[in-house]
Amino acid sequence: MNKRLNPEPTPLEEKLRYHRRLGHIVPPRKIIKTPEQIEGIRRSALINTAVLDHVAAHIHEGMSTEEIDTLVYDFTLSHGAIPAPLHYEGFPKSVCTSINDEVCHGIPDKNIRLQDGDIINVDVSTILNGYFSDASRMFMIGNVSPAYRKLVDVTRECLELGIKAARPWGFLGDIGEAIQKNAESHGYSVVRDFCGHGVGLAFHEKPEVEHVGKKGSGMLLVPGMIFTIEPMINLGDYEIFIDEENDWTVYTADGSASAQWENTILITEEGPEILTY
Repeated sequence: MNKRLNPEPTPLEEKLRYHRRLGHIVPPRKIIKTPEQIEGIRRSALINTAVLDHVAAHIHEGMSTEEIDTLVYDFTLSHGAIPAPLHYEGFPKSVCTSINDEVCHGIPDKNIRLQDGDIINVDVSTILNGYFSDASRMFMIGNVSPAYRKLVDVTRECLELGIKAARPWGFLGDIGEAIQKNAESHGYSVVRDFCGHGVGLAFHEKPEVEHVGKKGSGMLLVPGMIFTIEPMINLGDYEIFIDEENDWTVYTADGSASAQWENTILITEEGPEILTY
Protein backbone atom coordinates (compact mmCIF):
# COMPACT_ATOMS: atom_id res chain seq x y z
CA MET A 1 0.00 0.00 0.00
CA ASN A 2 1.33 3.42 -0.94
CA LYS A 3 1.59 5.84 1.92
CA ARG A 4 -0.07 9.22 1.43
CA LEU A 5 2.62 11.84 1.16
CA ASN A 6 2.23 15.25 2.75
CA PRO A 7 2.47 18.05 0.19
CA GLU A 8 5.60 20.15 0.25
CA PRO A 9 5.11 23.40 2.21
CA THR A 10 4.84 26.52 0.09
CA PRO A 11 7.44 29.29 0.43
CA LEU A 12 4.77 31.34 2.28
CA GLU A 13 4.14 28.53 4.77
CA GLU A 14 7.87 28.14 5.33
CA LYS A 15 8.23 31.84 6.08
CA LEU A 16 5.27 31.76 8.46
CA ARG A 17 6.78 28.82 10.33
CA TYR A 18 10.12 30.64 10.54
CA HIS A 19 8.52 33.75 12.04
CA ARG A 20 6.39 31.68 14.40
CA ARG A 21 9.56 30.04 15.73
CA LEU A 22 10.97 33.51 16.33
CA GLY A 23 7.98 34.23 18.56
CA HIS A 24 6.30 36.71 16.23
CA ILE A 25 2.52 37.10 16.07
CA VAL A 26 1.66 35.40 12.78
CA PRO A 27 -1.69 36.12 11.10
CA PRO A 28 -4.12 33.19 10.79
CA ARG A 29 -4.32 31.83 7.25
CA LYS A 30 -8.00 32.81 6.95
CA ILE A 31 -7.10 36.51 6.80
CA ILE A 32 -4.50 35.97 4.07
CA LYS A 33 -6.55 36.41 0.91
CA THR A 34 -6.39 34.10 -2.11
CA PRO A 35 -5.77 35.50 -5.61
CA GLU A 36 -9.48 35.01 -6.41
CA GLN A 37 -10.54 36.88 -3.28
CA ILE A 38 -8.08 39.69 -3.97
CA GLU A 39 -9.54 40.14 -7.45
CA GLY A 40 -13.08 40.34 -6.04
CA ILE A 41 -12.02 42.90 -3.43
CA ARG A 42 -10.16 44.86 -6.09
CA ARG A 43 -13.33 45.15 -8.20
CA SER A 44 -15.29 46.31 -5.14
CA ALA A 45 -12.58 48.88 -4.45
CA LEU A 46 -12.85 50.32 -7.94
CA ILE A 47 -16.50 51.16 -7.31
CA ASN A 48 -15.70 52.50 -3.83
CA THR A 49 -13.16 54.90 -5.32
CA ALA A 50 -15.63 55.92 -8.04
CA VAL A 51 -18.22 56.73 -5.36
CA LEU A 52 -15.80 59.08 -3.61
CA ASP A 53 -14.89 60.66 -6.94
CA HIS A 54 -18.62 61.22 -7.52
CA VAL A 55 -18.95 62.91 -4.12
CA ALA A 56 -15.88 65.04 -4.83
CA ALA A 57 -17.44 66.27 -8.08
CA HIS A 58 -20.69 67.37 -6.40
CA ILE A 59 -19.95 68.38 -2.80
CA HIS A 60 -20.47 72.10 -2.17
CA GLU A 61 -21.33 74.71 0.40
CA GLY A 62 -25.02 74.73 1.32
CA MET A 63 -25.77 71.10 0.48
CA SER A 64 -27.10 68.87 3.23
CA THR A 65 -25.32 65.75 4.40
CA GLU A 66 -28.53 63.91 3.47
CA GLU A 67 -27.82 64.93 -0.15
CA ILE A 68 -24.36 63.35 0.14
CA ASP A 69 -26.03 60.16 1.37
CA THR A 70 -28.35 60.19 -1.66
CA LEU A 71 -25.38 60.64 -4.02
CA VAL A 72 -23.64 57.64 -2.46
CA TYR A 73 -26.74 55.42 -2.39
CA ASP A 74 -27.82 56.11 -5.97
CA PHE A 75 -24.35 55.83 -7.49
CA THR A 76 -23.52 52.62 -5.63
CA LEU A 77 -26.74 50.86 -6.60
CA SER A 78 -26.48 52.02 -10.22
CA HIS A 79 -23.14 50.19 -10.41
CA GLY A 80 -24.53 46.91 -9.09
CA ALA A 81 -23.15 47.28 -5.57
CA ILE A 82 -24.49 47.89 -2.05
CA PRO A 83 -23.47 50.58 0.50
CA ALA A 84 -21.99 48.55 3.36
CA PRO A 85 -22.93 50.99 6.18
CA LEU A 86 -26.67 50.89 5.40
CA HIS A 87 -28.35 49.05 8.32
CA TYR A 88 -24.97 47.80 9.59
CA GLU A 89 -25.59 47.20 13.31
CA GLY A 90 -28.50 49.62 12.99
CA PHE A 91 -26.69 52.46 11.21
CA PRO A 92 -29.47 54.24 9.29
CA LYS A 93 -27.63 55.66 6.28
CA SER A 94 -25.34 54.68 3.39
CA VAL A 95 -22.33 56.80 4.33
CA CYS A 96 -20.73 58.50 7.33
CA THR A 97 -20.41 62.30 7.17
CA SER A 98 -18.36 63.79 10.02
CA ILE A 99 -17.94 67.57 10.27
CA ASN A 100 -15.34 69.62 12.22
CA ASP A 101 -15.32 68.22 15.81
CA GLU A 102 -17.02 64.98 14.74
CA VAL A 103 -14.34 62.29 14.69
CA CYS A 104 -16.29 59.62 12.79
CA HIS A 105 -19.70 57.94 12.25
CA GLY A 106 -21.60 61.17 11.62
CA ILE A 107 -25.12 60.41 10.41
CA PRO A 108 -26.35 62.26 7.28
CA ASP A 109 -29.25 64.59 8.01
CA LYS A 110 -31.40 66.88 5.86
CA ASN A 111 -31.03 69.61 8.50
CA ILE A 112 -27.22 69.57 8.55
CA ARG A 113 -25.83 71.78 5.78
CA LEU A 114 -22.22 72.38 4.83
CA GLN A 115 -21.06 75.86 5.73
CA ASP A 116 -18.17 78.02 4.64
CA GLY A 117 -15.07 76.97 6.58
CA ASP A 118 -16.23 73.42 7.39
CA ILE A 119 -14.06 70.35 7.04
CA ILE A 120 -15.91 67.09 6.47
CA ASN A 121 -14.92 63.45 6.30
CA VAL A 122 -16.95 61.31 3.89
CA ASP A 123 -16.49 57.61 4.68
CA VAL A 124 -17.66 55.20 1.97
CA SER A 125 -17.78 51.40 2.11
CA THR A 126 -18.97 49.14 -0.70
CA ILE A 127 -20.12 45.55 -1.12
CA LEU A 128 -19.83 44.04 -4.62
CA ASN A 129 -20.67 40.38 -5.11
CA GLY A 130 -20.00 39.76 -1.42
CA TYR A 131 -16.64 41.55 -1.35
CA PHE A 132 -16.06 44.64 0.82
CA SER A 133 -13.94 47.77 0.37
CA ASP A 134 -13.59 50.92 2.46
CA ALA A 135 -12.09 54.43 2.18
CA SER A 136 -12.68 58.00 3.27
CA ARG A 137 -11.60 61.47 2.22
CA MET A 138 -11.60 64.92 3.75
CA PHE A 139 -13.24 67.82 1.95
CA MET A 140 -12.67 71.50 2.76
CA ILE A 141 -15.66 73.76 2.18
CA GLY A 142 -15.09 77.34 1.09
CA ASN A 143 -12.67 79.49 3.08
CA VAL A 144 -11.16 77.05 5.55
CA SER A 145 -8.95 78.44 8.31
CA PRO A 146 -5.19 77.82 8.11
CA ALA A 147 -5.38 75.71 11.30
CA TYR A 148 -8.06 73.41 9.86
CA ARG A 149 -6.32 73.23 6.48
CA LYS A 150 -3.04 72.19 8.12
CA LEU A 151 -4.83 69.53 10.19
CA VAL A 152 -6.35 68.04 7.04
CA ASP A 153 -3.02 68.07 5.21
CA VAL A 154 -1.02 66.58 8.09
CA THR A 155 -3.62 63.85 8.58
CA ARG A 156 -3.27 62.88 4.93
CA GLU A 157 0.49 62.86 5.41
CA CYS A 158 0.01 60.54 8.39
CA LEU A 159 -1.94 58.12 6.19
CA GLU A 160 0.74 58.21 3.51
CA LEU A 161 3.50 57.56 6.05
CA GLY A 162 1.47 54.72 7.58
CA ILE A 163 1.07 53.09 4.18
CA LYS A 164 4.76 53.52 3.40
CA ALA A 165 5.57 51.71 6.68
CA ALA A 166 3.32 48.76 5.81
CA ARG A 167 6.08 46.60 4.35
CA PRO A 168 5.85 42.83 3.82
CA TRP A 169 7.38 40.92 6.75
CA GLY A 170 7.30 44.05 8.86
CA PHE A 171 4.87 44.61 11.73
CA LEU A 172 1.64 46.45 12.47
CA GLY A 173 3.49 48.51 15.07
CA ASP A 174 5.59 49.99 12.27
CA ILE A 175 2.43 51.64 10.90
CA GLY A 176 1.33 52.99 14.27
CA GLU A 177 4.73 54.46 15.10
CA ALA A 178 5.01 56.26 11.75
CA ILE A 179 1.58 57.85 12.15
CA GLN A 180 1.97 58.76 15.82
CA LYS A 181 5.41 60.35 15.39
CA ASN A 182 4.25 62.54 12.53
CA ALA A 183 1.01 63.65 14.20
CA GLU A 184 2.63 64.45 17.53
CA SER A 185 5.50 66.31 15.86
CA HIS A 186 2.87 68.86 14.76
CA GLY A 187 1.31 69.05 18.22
CA TYR A 188 -1.70 66.92 17.30
CA SER A 189 -3.05 63.80 18.99
CA VAL A 190 -4.05 60.40 17.59
CA VAL A 191 -7.45 58.92 18.50
CA ARG A 192 -6.97 55.66 20.41
CA ASP A 193 -10.55 54.40 20.62
CA PHE A 194 -10.92 53.59 16.91
CA CYS A 195 -8.55 51.94 14.49
CA GLY A 196 -8.14 50.44 11.05
CA HIS A 197 -9.21 46.88 10.36
CA GLY A 198 -9.04 43.92 8.04
CA VAL A 199 -11.59 44.06 5.24
CA GLY A 200 -12.62 42.10 2.18
CA LEU A 201 -14.75 39.11 3.07
CA ALA A 202 -16.55 41.07 5.79
CA PHE A 203 -16.89 44.74 6.70
CA HIS A 204 -14.60 44.41 9.72
CA GLU A 205 -12.06 41.60 10.08
CA LYS A 206 -8.83 40.99 11.90
CA PRO A 207 -6.34 42.50 12.35
CA GLU A 208 -7.01 45.71 14.22
CA VAL A 209 -4.69 48.38 12.85
CA GLU A 210 -3.74 50.79 15.63
CA HIS A 211 -2.54 54.26 14.66
CA VAL A 212 -0.17 54.48 17.60
CA GLY A 213 2.52 51.95 18.32
CA LYS A 214 6.12 50.87 18.42
CA LYS A 215 8.17 49.73 15.46
CA GLY A 216 8.76 45.96 15.45
CA SER A 217 5.69 45.17 17.58
CA GLY A 218 2.33 43.61 16.82
CA MET A 219 1.22 41.18 14.13
CA LEU A 220 3.47 40.26 11.24
CA LEU A 221 2.53 41.81 7.88
CA VAL A 222 2.20 39.05 5.31
CA PRO A 223 1.54 39.26 1.55
CA GLY A 224 -2.15 38.68 0.91
CA MET A 225 -3.35 40.64 3.95
CA ILE A 226 -5.86 43.41 3.18
CA PHE A 227 -6.75 46.08 5.72
CA THR A 228 -7.56 49.74 6.16
CA ILE A 229 -5.31 52.43 7.54
CA GLU A 230 -7.47 55.34 8.70
CA PRO A 231 -5.81 57.68 11.19
CA MET A 232 -8.11 60.06 13.07
CA ILE A 233 -6.04 63.05 14.14
CA ASN A 234 -7.29 65.70 16.57
CA LEU A 235 -6.22 69.32 16.80
CA GLY A 236 -6.49 69.01 20.58
CA ASP A 237 -6.63 66.04 22.95
CA TYR A 238 -7.31 62.49 21.74
CA GLU A 239 -10.20 61.85 24.15
CA ILE A 240 -13.63 61.35 22.54
CA PHE A 241 -17.27 60.75 23.43
CA ILE A 242 -20.22 59.20 21.60
CA ASP A 243 -23.49 61.04 21.06
CA GLU A 244 -25.97 59.67 23.61
CA GLU A 245 -28.97 60.42 21.40
CA ASN A 246 -28.00 58.47 18.30
CA ASP A 247 -25.33 56.20 19.83
CA TRP A 248 -23.16 56.62 16.72
CA THR A 249 -21.60 60.03 16.16
CA VAL A 250 -18.19 60.39 17.79
CA TYR A 251 -16.99 63.83 18.95
CA THR A 252 -13.72 65.17 20.34
CA ALA A 253 -14.11 65.61 24.09
CA ASP A 254 -12.59 69.10 24.04
CA GLY A 255 -14.51 70.35 20.99
CA SER A 256 -11.39 70.62 18.84
CA ALA A 257 -11.44 69.71 15.14
CA SER A 258 -10.66 66.21 13.90
CA ALA A 259 -9.61 64.89 10.50
CA GLN A 260 -9.39 61.42 8.95
CA TRP A 261 -8.17 59.89 5.70
CA GLU A 262 -8.59 56.19 4.90
CA ASN A 263 -7.33 53.77 2.28
CA THR A 264 -7.67 50.02 1.93
CA ILE A 265 -4.30 48.43 1.18
CA LEU A 266 -3.04 45.04 0.04
CA ILE A 267 0.29 43.74 1.29
CA THR A 268 2.32 42.31 -1.59
CA GLU A 269 5.87 40.96 -1.77
CA GLU A 270 6.86 44.24 -3.43
CA GLY A 271 5.21 46.46 -0.84
CA PRO A 272 1.81 47.98 -0.02
CA GLU A 273 -0.68 48.40 -2.87
CA ILE A 274 -3.45 50.96 -2.41
CA LEU A 275 -6.79 49.48 -3.47
CA THR A 276 -9.10 52.38 -2.56
CA TYR A 277 -8.43 56.11 -2.68
